[in-house]
Amino acid sequence: PEARLPAHIEVSALLRRTQAAGGFATVLKKGEAEAGTLMVVLTHNGTGTRAYERMPQIDGSRAWTVSRLQDIEKPQEFGEYLERRGKQDGDLWILELDIANGEQLIGLNPYRT
Repeated sequence: PEARLPAHIEVSALLRRTQAAGGFATVLKKGEAEAGTLMVVLTHNGTGTRAYERMPQIDGSRAWTVSRLQDIEKPQEFGEYLERRGKQDGDLWILELDIANGEQLIGLNPYRT
């Protein structure tokens, strides 16, 4: 397994990088400081909202994967999902980054299909 940064350091870096790039970033839920896991909610001006979590891969690594897309017809379901995930995992941090092409901040190419 790859070495992991303490969660609070990764959270701080994502918040700073988003703000430095002209976006808005906030912590929706604080998790465990050292070994917590991260969920990153990406949106741009409140649209195209999606949640990413690191999921285990076959090779043992962990890769950012979309875990939920907001349904524009039922936006409340997205909030309910975040609340449910937060209750299921007390160690989970949930961050919201409001910035264009937020995938770049977590090391993904937003234009990849």
